[in-house]
Amino acid sequence: MSRKGENIYKRKDGRWEGRFIAGRMENGKIIYKSVYAKSYTEVKILLQNKRAEFQENLRKKELETTIKETSLTDFLAEWIENIRPKIKESSYIKYNSMIKHYITPNIGEKKLSEISYSTLEEFTNQLLLEGGSKNSVLSSKTVNDTLTLLKSAFHYAENKYGIVLCDFNQTPYHRKEGQIRVFNQKEHEQLTSYLSSHNSYRNLGILLALFTGIRVGELCALTWENIHLDSGIITICQTMQRVENTNFKSRRTDMKTRIIITSPKSSSSIREIPLPAFLIDILKKTPHSERGFLLSDSEDMFIEPRNLQTHFKTVLKRAGIENANFHTLRHTFATRCVELGFDIKSLSEVLGHANVNITLNKYVHPSMDLKRDNMEKLSQLF
Repeated sequence: MSRKGENIYKRKDGRWEGRFIAGRMENGKIIYKSVYAKSYTEVKILLQNKRAEFQENLRKKELETTIKETSLTDFLAEWIENIRPKIKESSYIKYNSMIKHYITPNIGEKKLSEISYSTLEEFTNQLLLEGGSKNSVLSSKTVNDTLTLLKSAFHYAENKYGIVLCDFNQTPYHRKEGQIRVFNQKEHEQLTSYLSSHNSYRNLGILLALFTGIRVGELCALTWENIHLDSGIITICQTMQRVENTNFKSRRTDMKTRIIITSPKSSSSIREIPLPAFLIDILKKTPHSERGFLLSDSEDMFIEPRNLQTHFKTVLKRAGIENANFHTLRHTFATRCVELGFDIKSLSEVLGHANVNITLNKYVHPSMDLKRDNMEKLSQLF
C-alpha cells in the first residue's frame, strides 16, 4: 500500500512502482508516468529524479514555445545586450545599426518560428536589390555582415535555450570578393616621389602607411607619443573611426555620427612595427610635439579617416595615379613585402593578423613578374 502522498506501491510481482502526474487528456483524465525498482528506497529516488527531469523538459518546451513566438527584433534586443559587455563599443553600435536599418524594417516583425532558410534567402535578395538608402543597392560586404550577425544571434539561441532556429550550414549568400587594387611598381615609385617632395603631416602619414601597411583608422589615431625614434619602432594601440550617434536628437547632419578612439579591431592588431631606416630619418627631421597626433601635430585637433581618404584621392590625382581607396596602401605593402622575400610570419605580425592564413588569403597578390620568376625556377629541373 502507498504511503500517504507518495504514490508508491508494491506490485504483486514484487517490484515497487512509483507514479507522477504528467498531464491531462482533453476530457480531464489524468495522465501518469511510472517508474519501477526492486525496493521502496530505489523507486523513491528514481521517482524524484524522473519527476525533476520531466519538469525540466516541460519548462524547456514552454520556454521554446515562448522564444519561438518572440519577434526577431525583440530577440535580437536580448542577444545584443547579452554580448554587449564582451564586445567593443564600435561593434555594439555597428550591430545596432544593422538591426535598425536592415533587419527590423524587413523581417523584424516575424516570429522566430517563421524564420527559415527561404526567409533568409528572400531577405538577402531584398537587401542586395534595394537594401541601401532610398532603396539603392546594398554592398555585398554589408549584406554578408548582416547575415553573419543573424548567424551569431541564432547560435546564441541554440547555446542558451537549445533551440535551433535556422540551419546556417547552407548560407543563403556567399560574398563575391571584388577586384583587389594593388599599386604596380611604377605607381609605387610615383606615389613615393610625390609624397617625399610635398611635405605635410598628412603626406607623411600616407608614406608611413605605404611602408608599414597600417590601417587608416590606426594612422589617424597615431600620436608622436607612440613613435619611438630612438628604437625605430611605432606602437599601434588604438584606432579612430566614425560611428553612429545613438543619442542623436539634433537636426544637424554632423550630429548623427561621432568620432571615437578605441583599441584596434583585435588583440593581434595591438603591435609594434620596426621602421625602415629612411622613415626614421624623415620622422626625426619632422618638427613635432611630444603627444600630438601625427597627422596634425596637435593634441586637440585630429584628421579623421574620411577626411584623410579624401586627401589621399587628391594626392593620387596630382601624382598622376589612377584612383584607389586608402586600403590599397595596405595591399600594396603586403605585396611588395612578398616580392622582396619577407618571412610570412613576420609580415603577418606587422599587419596585425591573427594568423598567417589571413595574410596569405587576403593580402598577398603576387605580380605577373614574380609569378614568371618563380615559374622560371622550374627550368633548373629540365
